[in-house]
Amino acid sequence: MQLEHVNITVPDPDDSAAQLCTLFGWHIRWSGEAKDNGYTVHVGDDDSYLALYAPDKKLSARGDHYGTVAGLNHVGVIVDDINAVEERVKAMGYVPNSHGDYEPGLRFYFDGPDGIEFEVVHYS
Repeated sequence: MQLEHVNITVPDPDDSAAQLCTLFGWHIRWSGEAKDNGYTVHVGDDDSYLALYAPDKKLSARGDHYGTVAGLNHVGVIVDDINAVEERVKAMGYVPNSHGDYEPGLRFYFDGPDGIEFEVVHYS
């Protein structure tokens, strides 16, 4: 089995997708009309993606996602060059944190587009 996608509500799917393309070298797989008169952009690689969904209604801010049942805690992304990705993260104004060197690799976190936390991982 393989995870195909995760669907996340965001205010501007096009903007969020463009930032993720820059950060991770992803591409837009599809975009168009979605559930309840909404709009969705699928952004990722050829194997998996994030579905970035904007409903046709006002959005409310989320609470503490680590303290909310079914809260999205973070999205983990495996990268080939963790240093290059960290430089792109910084160049886009995001702040890397919680760096770790653990068996079998390296990692850091950052709060990216729409406050979504990403864990960037490189396996040795």
